[in-house]
Amino acid sequence: MMSFLVFISQYLFRILPFALLIIAGSPCAAQKPTFRIIDKPIIFDEERKKLSLEYLAQRHGIQQTDPTIKPKMIVLHWTAIPTLEATFDAFNPSVLPGRPDLQAASHLNTAVPFLVDRDGTIFRLLPDTTFARHCIGLNYCAIGIENIGNNDLTKAQIKANVQLVRYLKRLYNIEYLIGHYEYKDFIGTPLWKETDPNYLTGKTDPGKSFMRSVRKRVKDLNLKGSPLQAE
Repeated sequence: MMSFLVFISQYLFRILPFALLIIAGSPCAAQKPTFRIIDKPIIFDEERKKLSLEYLAQRHGIQQTDPTIKPKMIVLHWTAIPTLEATFDAFNPSVLPGRPDLQAASHLNTAVPFLVDRDGTIFRLLPDTTFARHCIGLNYCAIGIENIGNNDLTKAQIKANVQLVRYLKRLYNIEYLIGHYEYKDFIGTPLWKETDPNYLTGKTDPGKSFMRSVRKRVKDLNLKGSPLQAE
């Protein structure tokens, strides 16, 4: 019995390296690049927490003790800022710099949990379910993803958004995937929570072509879009 076990162990020792080479070279072994999120936190101090809770109460009519959300939706954006560094600097302060049209509603700075660079690198600015100001009427239930650029978003960004949507769908009860330009379509629905009916801004990001590309690649997730129209 002992000699048989020795024979088997020697045999496996000899063939294992070749087996590993065969497996590594096979089509099944060609793994997709690892999905990574790089943490690059923006400031979330007591002032930002206070302003977030005030925004929830005053804009959404929601009283909470923690600035968190129960996500039901993902909203895709573009930054209209050409670089990651400049975008990070814009989101980093707790208080909104400039933009008097938005300051009239709140001094809380805009932000999102996720930022996708031109090459598809994904950065996490805030924990996934931290409240962030990025989409009027829907902040309280929406996770925002910003893409560096304007109407020139890249194929790498499409791929990264698809990966990120799939990641978030696995973790949370996500029902909707929309572009920022579709947010006003939710006015009058149970999801819409904005105390001032006149507080609206015009949006075109991240572009209809970008949204079609992302939606096509996550069709199997059966995520809903605008309640008014389908693409």
